[in-house]
Amino acid sequence: MTVSPTHVRFDAGVMWVTLSDGRTLGVPLAWFPRLYHASPEQRAEVEISPRGLHWDALDEDISVAGLLVGRGDMTRGLRKRRERFPNAATSRWCARAPA
Repeated sequence: MTVSPTHVRFDAGVMWVTLSDGRTLGVPLAWFPRLYHASPEQRAEVEISPRGLHWDALDEDISVAGLLVGRGDMTRGLRKRRERFPNAATSRWCARAPA
C-alpha cells in the first residue's frame, strides 16, 4: 500500500502531515530550516504530490518516506559531502556529471 500526504498544516513550531492511511505525523519545523524561517504565507504555498511535499519558492522537498523514518533536512550534510568529495556521487543511484 502506498501512503501519500493529503493535508499539511503548521502550528507552534510543528508541521502536521495527514497521510492517506489516516495517520497524522507531527515533525519539528527545526528539522527543516527553510520552512522554519519561512512566513506563514510561504508555508501555505505547498504542492502535495503522491510522494511528498514541495515548496517551489523555498526550494524545499520533503518525502513521505523520509518523514516516516524521522529524517529531517539533508541539505547541509549533502553540501558538506560535496565540498569534501566534489567528484563523488550523492548516492549509488545518482552519479555526478564529470566536471
